[in-house]
Amino acid sequence: MPPTAAAPKRTGAPHEARLAIERFLQGAKKPVLIEPGEDPFVIAADRFTLTERGSVVTLECWDESRNLARRVVDVRLQRPGRLELNVERFGGRTGRLTLVDMDRAANRDSARRGTRLKYRERFRHSLHRQFPDWRIAELSTEQDLHHSLSPAYPRALLRKGRTAIAAIGAAEDTLSPEDALSFGLIWLDYLRQRETRLTVQALALFLPVGSERSTCHRVRYLDPKAAAYLVFVQDPTGWEQRVDPQGYTNFDTRLDACRQPLGEAGARLLEWMDRLSSVPGVQRRNRPDGSVSLAVNGLEFARASGDDLLFGLDAKHTAGGEAHLREIEQLARGLAALRGADSVDRRNPLFTRHPEAWLEAQIRANIEALDATLRPAPLYGQVPQFAAGERGILDLLAVDRDGRLAVIEIKADQDIHLPLQALDYWMRVKWHLDRGEFAGRGYFQGIELRPEPPRLFLVAPALDWHPSNEALLRYVSPGVEVERLGIGIEWKRDLKVMFRQTMRRL
Repeated sequence: MPPTAAAPKRTGAPHEARLAIERFLQGAKKPVLIEPGEDPFVIAADRFTLTERGSVVTLECWDESRNLARRVVDVRLQRPGRLELNVERFGGRTGRLTLVDMDRAANRDSARRGTRLKYRERFRHSLHRQFPDWRIAELSTEQDLHHSLSPAYPRALLRKGRTAIAAIGAAEDTLSPEDALSFGLIWLDYLRQRETRLTVQALALFLPVGSERSTCHRVRYLDPKAAAYLVFVQDPTGWEQRVDPQGYTNFDTRLDACRQPLGEAGARLLEWMDRLSSVPGVQRRNRPDGSVSLAVNGLEFARASGDDLLFGLDAKHTAGGEAHLREIEQLARGLAALRGADSVDRRNPLFTRHPEAWLEAQIRANIEALDATLRPAPLYGQVPQFAAGERGILDLLAVDRDGRLAVIEIKADQDIHLPLQALDYWMRVKWHLDRGEFAGRGYFQGIELRPEPPRLFLVAPALDWHPSNEALLRYVSPGVEVERLGIGIEWKRDLKVMFRQTMRRL
């Protein structure tokens, strides 16, 4: 184990801390030292010393490029596999060190937390540079489940007199830096409720360079009267610069031509599709690419494309004749028995799979239950397309009887990011509408589309709305007409709107 200097028996907090460190190292299999704001040190016998001279206990640790030396004051917290120390830096400043045994499963998140603390310090330096006349009154990476605040995004409160700014940052290794805006708006809204004597006038966002595009697009459609929004991009060296969201106007989106359903199919395939569509419980959906999907309550089991019929739930196989057709019919009947509102086995994976797709199927079949002005057809899914990864949200594009487009975003469970992810899709629909591309590419044939921005419907079970969704929607621009619809718990059996809310603005 790491060498320690012999010391006479004595009492006192530093001495007790030395003994605690020795006990920790004797029992740890993979000891790591973590100081907030720095990368973790792996403790090895030839790179660690612990000495005690008089009443002073000194800890030293080093690697190929760094050296750390601290005076140990006392033990702050001690538990199996973890030891937190209060320390003194040379120069008199106090701080904290944490010793962690990474061999323990409960501690494996410590390195990640150490990385977050390192970014927190970089975030602090950025705040000082960009707001030199403001005082950092609060800076935290702690999780706050009650207020839906994530530890992955450090947040701060800046003060100057009775004026304040909310700030939030996303590190380079953050999986979803675009989610910082959701948490930032939640933080801004929370501070405005908590700090009643302050005017929290703005939200400052610090994002890794190259990841800011999605956030800037969203900021362009937030209400400028509700708050000011300041976006900064940080490069790998730790420096940042402010960018103007109004300069981000090009979208990563495309609108493929809408093709005639099964326009290339032969007579045999058309006959097969009619036969399968007649199986009770089967829903047939035309897709913009000319293919036709067959599903039971949103779970696709077959698709016709070109002159081929593909079938299967996970892997798709090509149907080659009557034997395959009978197999597909049997699959469809089995799905209808297992995946129905009256199914006796509600734990069956086929019943629980893809709830959003099931809810989408119910909306397709009963769209006028959402809003009586919406046309039952035509109705499109996943158009336009854009590079946004796995959204976890299904969307429909409809039109009302006056020719105004309607975006319908569907979520079957709680999602804190639903409002801004819905805004992503709405922006792209508006972008293509402004350029007259829907009519030019074969969508909504025979219907004259109005130039007004689309309506936006957010649909989820009434009991599954995330508590923060309403707060986020209050910051959306009044130019985005949003309705929040809560549907009844028995939506698999009967689609009923239990509440309808047009969002009020701040």
